[in-house]
Amino acid sequence: MHVLIIILEIIGVLLVCLFIAAAFSSDDYVIKSELIINKPQTQVFNYIKYLKNQENYNKWVLMDPNVRKKFTGTDGTVGFHYAWDSDNNQVGQGEQTITSLTDKRVDYDLLFIKPFSGKAESYLDTEHMADGQTNVIWVFQGKRTYMMKVMHLAFNLKKVLKKDLQTSLNNLKRILEQA
Repeated sequence: MHVLIIILEIIGVLLVCLFIAAAFSSDDYVIKSELIINKPQTQVFNYIKYLKNQENYNKWVLMDPNVRKKFTGTDGTVGFHYAWDSDNNQVGQGEQTITSLTDKRVDYDLLFIKPFSGKAESYLDTEHMADGQTNVIWVFQGKRTYMMKVMHLAFNLKKVLKKDLQTSLNNLKRILEQA
């Protein structure tokens, strides 16, 4: 019985430390991943500017082939809107809208509805490199509520989400370099 009390006390101390650390961590977060693709910048950008192409490389979209999707507007243009709803909690429900488009970068607003609500901004940027290569940079950024800060710390979500972005970029690289 004495050992159980010690274990519970240790767990309690760890939880208190987690909640204190969350209270002092930044409200802002940035998750960034990048990868060089052996294709010209124009070709890479002309593929990633279309949200529907994420069905081929985005890890979260690929998790549920039965996700319900709704598209509004013209893909590859500012204002194009994509809504999804999945019974898979890792995919959840949300919306994504193209908010800005240049000849090398596409910006999105993201609204997550379930399993957790939240807002984020994201962008995919392409940088021309020597020898017909392109550096693709994918960034997620936003503000965290207190409970999201706790979850980020408890589950090391920054590392997990960065790994998911990298998986998506690896998928993109494979697709584009095979074309």
